[in-house]
Amino acid sequence: MRASNLELSQQASDALSALDATAQARLVSTGQASPLELVDAAIQRIERLEPHINALASTDFELARECARDASPQSDMPFPGVPTLLKDLLAYPGHPAGFGSRLFKGRPAPGGSDYTDALDRAGLIVLGKTTTSEFGLLGTTETLAHGATRNPWNFALSTGGSSGGAAAAVASGMVPVAHASDGGGSIRGPSSFCGLFGFKPSRDRTVNAGLPPTMPTARLISDHCVSRSVRDSAAWLAATERRDLARVLPAIDDLRRGPQKRLRIGVYRHDVFGRGVSEAAEDALKTAISLCEALGHDVIACDGPDVDATETSRAFFNLTGIVLSGLFDQIAAAMGGAFDETLFEPYTVELVRRARRLPEAAIAEAIGATTRAEASANQTISGYDVLLSPTVPFTAFPLGTKGPSEDPDQLIAFTERLAGFTNVASFAGWPAMSVPLFWSPEGLPVGCHFAAATGEDALLFSLAFQLEGAAPWQPRFAALAGRLACLNG
Repeated sequence: MRASNLELSQQASDALSALDATAQARLVSTGQASPLELVDAAIQRIERLEPHINALASTDFELARECARDASPQSDMPFPGVPTLLKDLLAYPGHPAGFGSRLFKGRPAPGGSDYTDALDRAGLIVLGKTTTSEFGLLGTTETLAHGATRNPWNFALSTGGSSGGAAAAVASGMVPVAHASDGGGSIRGPSSFCGLFGFKPSRDRTVNAGLPPTMPTARLISDHCVSRSVRDSAAWLAATERRDLARVLPAIDDLRRGPQKRLRIGVYRHDVFGRGVSEAAEDALKTAISLCEALGHDVIACDGPDVDATETSRAFFNLTGIVLSGLFDQIAAAMGGAFDETLFEPYTVELVRRARRLPEAAIAEAIGATTRAEASANQTISGYDVLLSPTVPFTAFPLGTKGPSEDPDQLIAFTERLAGFTNVASFAGWPAMSVPLFWSPEGLPVGCHFAAATGEDALLFSLAFQLEGAAPWQPRFAALAGRLACLNG
């Protein structure tokens, strides 16, 4: 008996979901598929999976189809016609800019940025926006505006945050690659929990994504993507990096050859507070160490970055609160009587309340603390080509335990725990990546964290290609796709 047209369409959609963005782009470049076919297939997957995962803050499928019909693929585009999603912290013309907040939900973006212009030039077609914690503040994605985003590997667990929607969308196969951003681990943490390759570029590596450079926390934040393959991530960075850099990213074929020398890799097991990790995270680290040694690299035990964890944590939360306080004032002035502070989440409001009690000197003290942390971290990494550690200290945690209505002090403590390995690279401006090299006995992914000195993005990518070649993780997603395909069938 012949399959129905719907069944054939679902089969085609699922077949495309197994391809990374580079492979999908190749179908368009060679005339085997049109941008509209790629977009329609992604829309079908989203419509089937989104009710179970809740990864999207908004969509505009008709706008995406219109863009696909009008697309003119060019030979210099890395992703011609490839469907993608943008984190709801990045303003993009024609789509809402909700910032994970009830106050802004559904409000149109005022415009784009140099960053979104670069994504357009790369040929990507935006289907919608992914969920994020309000203003990217929490390490879980379960907001009062959109509810909980569920981890595709286990719907009872968190995706992490703040790029949780992006990670869930890519891990589930809705799209092959999605925009994400990271100010302390918001790309790398969700990548660890969802089994993705999550890269954070060096500070100032990419074109401006709309943040004022004078904003005190802007220097901590990097925009990039989450992906299933290393080559998609490298191509995304090549498309969005500044053209005035002294060293732009080499061609992907050059990166794929792997490091051109035997790397000196320093490995450490305790976070900046001196705390250890779960058995699963320890097993993941052992796997990474063995793999790096088998690839011919020298792995040396070290103490890790020597930073004042208490001082840098206080600086991070003070700066965040100060920026939010200023934002509240701007919004109130712009909205007048329509401004309703109760539409912000309790955790957000509490950070602002605490910031408004700080002395005037607090901002200078906080910036000084981050500067000291950067200098200390750079001293540590100067003895190594790469630093290796766990990405996060445990596997994905249950939903409903770390949301924005929980006790603020407990949320701050949990954020410190969650970002205890990733935050140093943000303070220091290093490139860093979470690589999915291990799955727990329960079938949950656990990432391993690699960082290099500022500007050494190419070195990390060359190592990532080598790791991916030696221990490919893509087959894991085929098994996940099979389980997800049964949801509606």
